[in-house]
Amino acid sequence: MSNILIIHAHPEPQSLTSALKDLAAAHLRADGHEVKVSDLYAMNWKAVADANDFSAPQDTERLKYIRESKRAFKAGTQTSDIRAEQDKLLWADAVLFSFPLWWYGMPAIMKGWFDRVFANGFGYGVGEHGPERWGDRYGEGTLAGRRAMVIVPIGGHGPHYSDRGVNGSLEDVLWPIQHGMLFYPGMEVMEPFAVYGSDRLDPDGWRGVAEKFKDRLSGLFTDAPIPYRTQNGGHYDRDRRLKPGLGHQERGTRIHLVQPGDPEEVLGGRVRRLVS
Repeated sequence: MSNILIIHAHPEPQSLTSALKDLAAAHLRADGHEVKVSDLYAMNWKAVADANDFSAPQDTERLKYIRESKRAFKAGTQTSDIRAEQDKLLWADAVLFSFPLWWYGMPAIMKGWFDRVFANGFGYGVGEHGPERWGDRYGEGTLAGRRAMVIVPIGGHGPHYSDRGVNGSLEDVLWPIQHGMLFYPGMEVMEPFAVYGSDRLDPDGWRGVAEKFKDRLSGLFTDAPIPYRTQNGGHYDRDRRLKPGLGHQERGTRIHLVQPGDPEEVLGGRVRRLVS
């Protein structure tokens, strides 16, 4: 069986978001998986990235967070809370991110978790950066080989988040999170589990949501991930722009999804066929 980490952000333990987190932990454990939960509000997680993240800063006159982050990660002088979360990520085979959609994004406490835990040398700044290869990112990196899924209750109605909806499609709303924060360090990203009208859910609605959610959890390691193109898979040029002839069937961020008829990608010396 597998190791699964849940990163959870909601201030109310009796909320729908918390209920989904509890259901996920119980269902996955019943299936034989080992589960750890980082409940950020319960942990009183420090959300602000600042000078207090570095016990031995090299530059005491001016904080250059990216530079100090790299030094602390390399020297092993990160604060204990950051190291603990990094260790959990390395332990996990899959990571679930449980949070309500607030102002088109995640709660500040979870954003602060990313800001601090995805340190320079761990979440970014990984691999050789040169003309032919700009680092190990977007499909490669420290967290490659792990799966990720967003669990996101939403107060609005589903049609508002459709392709012609006034709020924009959920795919685009979650793009900075799913592609920019999860796929970037190498994780395979599953389709999100969204619950619309989350503040108006009645008991019958909850039972339906719970059954659908358990089905998604059971497919965590067998369902196909979102077919994002890898940066170093041959689909991008030296400026990291999609090569001519690719993505012509789609618009917006969807051009960065592998499409039928696209050439195979090469990753780590192996050919990977993403779309048949």
